[in-house]
Amino acid sequence: MSSPTTPVALLARAVRDGVVPGGVIAVGHEPVPVAEGAMALGGPPMPADAILRIQSMTKLVTAVAALRLVEQGALSLDEPVATWLPELAAPRVLTAPDAPLTDTVPAHRPITLRHLLTCTSGYGMILDDTPLQRAMAADGTEAGPLPPRLGAADWLAALAALPLVGQPGEVWRYHHSFSLLGILLGRIAGVATGEHLQRTLFGPLGMVDTGFFVPAAQRHRLPALYAEEEGELVEVEERGGGPHIGPPGEDRSHAGLLSTAPDYLRFLRALRDGVLLEPEHLAMLHRDQVPAAAKRPEAFFPGFWEHMGGASAWG
Repeated sequence: MSSPTTPVALLARAVRDGVVPGGVIAVGHEPVPVAEGAMALGGPPMPADAILRIQSMTKLVTAVAALRLVEQGALSLDEPVATWLPELAAPRVLTAPDAPLTDTVPAHRPITLRHLLTCTSGYGMILDDTPLQRAMAADGTEAGPLPPRLGAADWLAALAALPLVGQPGEVWRYHHSFSLLGILLGRIAGVATGEHLQRTLFGPLGMVDTGFFVPAAQRHRLPALYAEEEGELVEVEERGGGPHIGPPGEDRSHAGLLSTAPDYLRFLRALRDGVLLEPEHLAMLHRDQVPAAAKRPEAFFPGFWEHMGGASAWG
């Protein structure tokens, strides 16, 4: 009988087969990051402490930051977020996901923190060709692999000008709720979201390479970014380049973080060991929080809900 394939072997095979130029993996109760491959096609070897675009892994960080504010009494799970995000005070809702943008009704209830944490705010990715999808593509609020082209204030204003795809709490859509959560954290804290996360999480945990940008002196640790087109890898951002280098000229609290495997493991260990959250909220992270009625098949990729209890602990 052949031995089972290890995660490290799977990554090595993906590199060998040309699926990715390189990557970093860490598996186990006390894992050590292992790097395979290169930082770019034909580039230098991938280091285990490469600074990576962690994309949706940002969601767990901001969810934990929000729950810590709940524990401090700054807000509650079912409190309307319009207290800090007045742009969301009176949303309109499409009568159907594919309806014209003017065919709307008032929201039945306010958007709450719980809605953001479960991706049920009524905002989110639209995968079908509809008036709302086209409007999001046109105004810069459509989700994609690259950082949003609008700063946080302009992005929020553009999103708030569009109707919701469904009533808050009744429909699940990926992504945008957590971008709103990133902005909300800064509004509540009274400082930039990156500064708040640095003060309350990254600094205390020793996450020295985590933030919304890569310092210019560390740009050599940022791998290239690729997309797949017709079975080939196409470079989207060059190694050590792109919009992530240096402090951004505008607020990017609605964007994804950059981090390293060692840094993210520090965060996960602290979460696992009960350092970051009270037992009640830590337990909630282990349970599916998305209402069953909100899990509509058309909301994401075919078969998604047949295999997932929730897209993440919070949606």
